Amino acid sequence: MCKLIEGGVCAAEGFRAAGIHVGVKTHAAWKKDVALIVSGVPCAAAAVFTKNVVKAAPIHVTKAHLADGTARAVIANSGNANACAPQGEENAERMCAAAAKAVGCAPEEVLVCSTGVIGQTLNVGVIEAGLPELYAALERSPEASDAAAHAIMTTDTVTKELAVEAQVGGKTVHIGGIAKGSGMIHPNMGTMLCFLTTDCAISAPMLDAALHEVVAVSFNRISVDGDTSTNDTCCILANGLAGNGEIREKGDDYAAFVRALEDICVRMARKMAKDGEGAKHLVTCTVSGAKSEGQAEAVSKSVISSTLTKAAIFGCDANWGRVLCAMGYSGENFNPEKVDVRFRSSAGEILVCEQGRGLAFDEGLAKTILTEDEVEILIQMGEGDGSCTCWGCDITYDYIKINGDYRT
Repeated sequence: MCKLIEGGVCAAEGFRAAGIHVGVKTHAAWKKDVALIVSGVPCAAAAVFTKNVVKAAPIHVTKAHLADGTARAVIANSGNANACAPQGEENAERMCAAAAKAVGCAPEEVLVCSTGVIGQTLNVGVIEAGLPELYAALERSPEASDAAAHAIMTTDTVTKELAVEAQVGGKTVHIGGIAKGSGMIHPNMGTMLCFLTTDCAISAPMLDAALHEVVAVSFNRISVDGDTSTNDTCCILANGLAGNGEIREKGDDYAAFVRALEDICVRMARKMAKDGEGAKHLVTCTVSGAKSEGQAEAVSKSVISSTLTKAAIFGCDANWGRVLCAMGYSGENFNPEKVDVRFRSSAGEILVCEQGRGLAFDEGLAKTILTEDEVEILIQMGEGDGSCTCWGCDITYDYIKINGDYRT
């Protein structure tokens, strides 16, 4: 079993972090805008990236640096995406070089990420100038992890920061993480950055397999607004300092590690969905009784991505027809006359659709249930034993306000 602990990316042995303001965010001098995460020893490393054809320069650089499956550090900035921007890859490489000089490693051992406005030239000079101060601020403490978490925020209203410990190979291993993500979030990764650290000893191929396995059931099952970003990256560094026997193949130790990694990533994914731009409700959609897990996932994603369903949840309107409609255009073939739909929250549970047809229900109770800040949509398809849970949020007036003038 996993245990929640303090420390974020600094929870694992050997990792330090920092976050400061250097001037990428020129309009908000009080906001941290560059983060650095460093391991005291070389790490196995892996990453998953956006499936958007248009990819930011840092993704190309990080992919190249991960060719040998190792890394020592991660540097990331907010306030500028360094995507579709002049000198994009050159500036990303300059960030890596500056971090490497401070850390004392090769530039190829540094992974780089950016988030913010697309298409504007990154002022890499202020990052280079700020690196000595950033490196000097490195600590292994919850406060240092929190500073790094703040430094990668854009429209986020809260930091996303977690850590867990679990038993792997007879040793206590730790996994910590920080993330950002509030808008441009959609399955296949969204405008999210997630940095994970662990002291588990695991080979790079197994780490890569574990990360891809876990991302598929966590970050790829959330949606805020249907937009897949140019920058999203989830990377993990494993330095082996927990002292367990190195995981080199799938087996009991690998399974234990994956369980712990999935636990922290699902929790992080929920935090992103709940902090959707302008959102008032976290929406969890669980589909059961599908022909397969794949069918359940497709249907659940379709429901949480439906703008009309999101609007209904915002209005606390038990408009189950929006749910059935979204199921119908999911691309999956099913019998609507077998579908039951329920809404549930801490205020109770109510059946609103049975066998694909409406039925009389207490509208007052339904509204009370949907007024809670965490709402579940429960769908029974009556087709088999496949099931899946995905996470989203409502859509509010504030989403338009936030994005209407995001660049200016």
